[in-house]
Amino acid sequence: MNNTDIFHKCFNYKRADEAKAAGYYPYFKPIQSGADTEVFINGKKMIMIGSNNYLGLTQDQRVKEAAIKAIEKYGSGCTGSRFLNGTLDIHEELEHKLAEFMQKPACLVFSTGFQTNQGVISTVVGKDDTVIIDRGNHASIVDGCRLSFGKTVKYKHNDMADLERILAELPNPKNALIVVDGVFSMEGDLANLPEIVRLKKRFGARLMVDDAHGIGVLGAHGRGAAEHFGLENEVDLIMGTFSKSFASLGGFIVGEAPVISYIKHHARALIFSASMPPSAVATVITALKILQTEPERRERLWQITRRMQNDYKKLGFNIGPTQTPIIPLIFGEDMLTFNFWRNLFDKGVFSNPVISPAVPPDGALIRTSYMATHTDEELDKVLSICKEVGTQLGVLK
Repeated sequence: MNNTDIFHKCFNYKRADEAKAAGYYPYFKPIQSGADTEVFINGKKMIMIGSNNYLGLTQDQRVKEAAIKAIEKYGSGCTGSRFLNGTLDIHEELEHKLAEFMQKPACLVFSTGFQTNQGVISTVVGKDDTVIIDRGNHASIVDGCRLSFGKTVKYKHNDMADLERILAELPNPKNALIVVDGVFSMEGDLANLPEIVRLKKRFGARLMVDDAHGIGVLGAHGRGAAEHFGLENEVDLIMGTFSKSFASLGGFIVGEAPVISYIKHHARALIFSASMPPSAVATVITALKILQTEPERRERLWQITRRMQNDYKKLGFNIGPTQTPIIPLIFGEDMLTFNFWRNLFDKGVFSNPVISPAVPPDGALIRTSYMATHTDEELDKVLSICKEVGTQLGVLK
């Protein structure tokens, strides 16, 4: 019998306090300005390379004005769930526009991206079903699997032989849903969608792609990883978020109308959670219009991405298998990573240090990511500081 106070683990948690005392605590830094290429922390201007604001739309005047007008018309919130009193006409307008943009029959929006994965997976995967996920998938996918009544099986990251083995061993693969990130959020690499689709079709399984970091970035029209690979018609469900390219908050799922209707009427994460506030909905509608009418933003983002990938490699950094604006500087060792982060921070560069379990053990890295609105001068300064710090810490030879 365990007689320990349930808060025992809380009172004995010292790791964060120890990191703060040592000057290496990098999390929950209060930013005193809006999300942009430059931010203010403790009154100091810093270059931001730790944001998911890929198209740089959070500070676009049109986006901000749309939010203000929505508040003036609808107020600050909906005070209820979509299921009851929380559906506005603009929720349905957004769903219609997203379905049209993603070229899928139907769409459903959730209050957050995390809730979208949690709600969809736990609803679709029943007690006689199997959900198969990549070991590198986002935590929201993992939690959605935990809440489902089905069996969860993980395959080695982007290991198609391992995925094939798992599918071959299932008694009924048609009862299986494969769920994978289109873009893996820490290392910036892409799922091997062509091979996953081949295996899905061979075994008769279904496929859901979490494209939180792909939509707005990948594909000729910004529709994400499935468009990038020319496989949009082969992916059954595509999930996206509004907190990256769409400069807001929320998430969505698109797919066949009967599937979306089933999720709409059964997903606890939707039914028992307050709906997206009107300001957020209006923001996404405006950001979507900009995404569709200003392809030069995406072109600029990719120009920056190619430049930074090449320059980091020339300097001697290990950037791993990234194929996106997420460019990790991989060090492997936790303390070296925190040291690098601290030096960047002190020199005016905001980045994100990432250690296990967000990455594999011995895979510690600095996650850098870029916006279409970064200037060449900002990027020059970032590279110069990274080179200086890398040399100082013995990372670069």
